Amino acid sequence: MCGIVGYVGPRPSQDILISGLARLEYRGYDSAGIAVIDESGALDSRKRAGKLAVLRDDLARTPLPAGTTGIGHTRWATHGGPTDVNAHPHIADDGRLAVIHNGIIENFAALKADLLSDGYEFKSETDTEVAAVLLGRAYHENGEDLQAAFRDTVGQLDGAFTLLAMHQDHPGLVVGARRNSPLVIGLGDGENFLGSDVAAFVEHTRNALAIGQDQIVAITPDAVSVTDFDGAPVEASPFEVTWDAAAAEKGGWSSFMAKEVSEEPEAVANTLRGRIQDGAVVIPELADLDDLFTGIDRIIIIACGTASYAGQVGAYALEQWTRLPVHVELAHEFRYRDPVIDERSLVVSISQSGETMDTLMAVKYAAERGARTLSICNTQGATIPRESDAVVYTHAGPEVAVASTKAFVAQITAIYLLALHIGRVRGVLSPVEAAEHVRELEAVPGKIKRILDTEQEHTTQLAHWMADTRSVLFLGRHVGFPIALEGALKLKEISYIHAEGFAAGELKHGPIALIEAGQPVFVLVPSPRESSLLHDKVVSNIQEIRARGARVIVIAEEGDAAVLPFADEVLRIPLAGPLFEPLLAVVPLHIFAMGLATAKGLDVDQPRNLAKSVTVE
Repeated sequence: MCGIVGYVGPRPSQDILISGLARLEYRGYDSAGIAVIDESGALDSRKRAGKLAVLRDDLARTPLPAGTTGIGHTRWATHGGPTDVNAHPHIADDGRLAVIHNGIIENFAALKADLLSDGYEFKSETDTEVAAVLLGRAYHENGEDLQAAFRDTVGQLDGAFTLLAMHQDHPGLVVGARRNSPLVIGLGDGENFLGSDVAAFVEHTRNALAIGQDQIVAITPDAVSVTDFDGAPVEASPFEVTWDAAAAEKGGWSSFMAKEVSEEPEAVANTLRGRIQDGAVVIPELADLDDLFTGIDRIIIIACGTASYAGQVGAYALEQWTRLPVHVELAHEFRYRDPVIDERSLVVSISQSGETMDTLMAVKYAAERGARTLSICNTQGATIPRESDAVVYTHAGPEVAVASTKAFVAQITAIYLLALHIGRVRGVLSPVEAAEHVRELEAVPGKIKRILDTEQEHTTQLAHWMADTRSVLFLGRHVGFPIALEGALKLKEISYIHAEGFAAGELKHGPIALIEAGQPVFVLVPSPRESSLLHDKVVSNIQEIRARGARVIVIAEEGDAAVLPFADEVLRIPLAGPLFEPLLAVVPLHIFAMGLATAKGLDVDQPRNLAKSVTVE
């Protein structure tokens, strides 16, 4: 969940590190720090609690000595609060060794007790300092061979971790290791990089190597070596980053979230690109997997948070278009209840980062039980795709704001493509039916753009009027139910107010007790054209809550006049088929959450207590 960057090369490392950390701050912003080996061969470090700007200002006043080897870290606190002392890097071996860490070392207490009994002292509350001190001891036990000491150290650690280290005895060398936590290599010309993801170095190079599970990397300005934890050489997987540094910058927008909401049409279009041929969906990455898709008897979707709501929306399409039973599971619950899965089960994981620890462990569990695994992911070189039998990338581009928006619509799009692909392979969908669904999908980017053009100002104004609201409810039926959940989550994430999403049919089974005079309720109204029964039931729900004093904000398709007598506000979306409405209805909810948080003066990109990629269980 933390941001990590390492650099060796001819340029001033402090500048490279701070620039990389700025692009990684979405991964954690409780504290930040860097360490460099200066031109005299001495190790210097600086770390500060607070956002990266605190460290940057400190370094502007008093820069570290110039050096060309360095590591940097931006933290999301796990062990120990966000203080200067607990910030990374952690220093050991009498100030000569620096270590940074992402993840949790589960056996740190036992290791610390052993080190304390040997007379070592600790300054912080973190598990990371334990790894640093352990490495310092191993360094001398291994004849001051940093790479051998690193292998010795990681072999003693349990849990999930990415570790980077450097020692002033070895300028021009940074070593790193990963277990269940992300790390990628950036390949430069006379310089090399390490990062939690490619954002750390994309402004300098798009050439990257993916590091596998339980592997160690050593970078110098002119060389990269990768081994397993036993020291045996391994081949890293090369890939090219498909976006440039400008894609991860605000580009004049007030926030990354505002920029990413504006990119929702493009995210859907990019996910569709190259996967539609003559009115049918053909996903090139899945071209050799027909036997897999004809051999399964059910699909299980695993994900967390926003991605799980995308999975819930997608499940409706998967069942309808493949005629296979589909279940959606929270990844962090999946493997703890002994689920019934076998070789005829397809487990589809959804993760924007491809590093979500709960989801990764669920994928591994499914594979161990013999299930086939497929990942839907937005990040090249990520761990979950590499651990899966197949992957469908969303190509949404970098998403920096913690609250996911464009990745959400891209994930739904990818699931719909997967459903149409499997439906074609299994012979469930006729070419005419498939072509009709494809036409609907291809029209989605333009329809989202219309919503942004016509409803953004109205929705933002509504959010500003409601800046003092303490609670908001969301109601939906069918595919509108997971969109209600998504709308509530976005509001909780960035506005810090109570928000709940309900299946509208559940109102009379308890939640209607929450309705009192003035209670704002968003209601997602299905189209009356193709689901008139559902439409009428939702209108009845509106009447029920309106009679009890609720303030009703309706999201309904253009031309639906039946809702007008019962709505205080109406936000319109273009006409679409029932399964395609969620891709449109969610857009005003993203705009509303962003507008309300902005009206409250909150940081929509970096909400409290949260980070973009959850890489710990």
